[in-house]
Amino acid sequence: MYTSQGKIDKSGPSDLLMQYAPLVRRLALQLIAKLPASVELDDLIQVGMMGLLDAGNRYKDDQGAKFETYASQRIRGAMLDELRANDWVSRGLRQSSRGVAKAVQAQEQKLGRPATEGEIAQELELSLDAYQHLLQEIQGCQLVYYDDFDQGDQENSFLDRQALGASLADEPLTQLLRGDFRRQLIEAIELMPERERLLLSLYYDEELNLREIGAVLEVTQSRVCQLHSQAISRLRASLGDSLDALKNSL
Repeated sequence: MYTSQGKIDKSGPSDLLMQYAPLVRRLALQLIAKLPASVELDDLIQVGMMGLLDAGNRYKDDQGAKFETYASQRIRGAMLDELRANDWVSRGLRQSSRGVAKAVQAQEQKLGRPATEGEIAQELELSLDAYQHLLQEIQGCQLVYYDDFDQGDQENSFLDRQALGASLADEPLTQLLRGDFRRQLIEAIELMPERERLLLSLYYDEELNLREIGAVLEVTQSRVCQLHSQAISRLRASLGDSLDALKNSL
């Protein structure tokens, strides 16, 4: 293995992990500060440790760079690969999630009020049971996705720019949150059915888990999943123009 000066060290993998654990944690903290709260720090650290071991196996002291510099690149790369690989859901389910949002938007524009589950199911040409099953499947879909921030063939993706320490002030997402988007989000939540507003408050403000929310709402945990998916779909429907503006600004 190697010292911070890039010199050969006879210590084993356990010594390497102990020596560079603070580096892995520091890199994980730098990255997670710019990611959604759903990303777990411990998961990033664990993946980073694997990247550190990989760096120890691959590094050659004639590469012209200190081991710490080389290891930092491998650790960041391992974390980014994990985030991309686990970007929540498949492309098909993302399309389904967006389809639900479009159905919500169509019905609410037609009705002038929040659409019921039955009305959304009707727009999708699904039975109520099939619609609720779809809501269960798309649980975990987010309001925005990392690939919404990709810049085509440009060298660095959104995630890469965060890992490289790009200024958040220059990011379109930051600019959007500083503009009207926050106000629009609050207004969209206020227009939601009371039960879904309460669910979002319990989940994001009170940080209750699905079982605890089910106890408060007196429904099953699977029903909480369905209502959460529907709430996110309502928000996507209400904020569609703003989200499109964000993607077009990239």
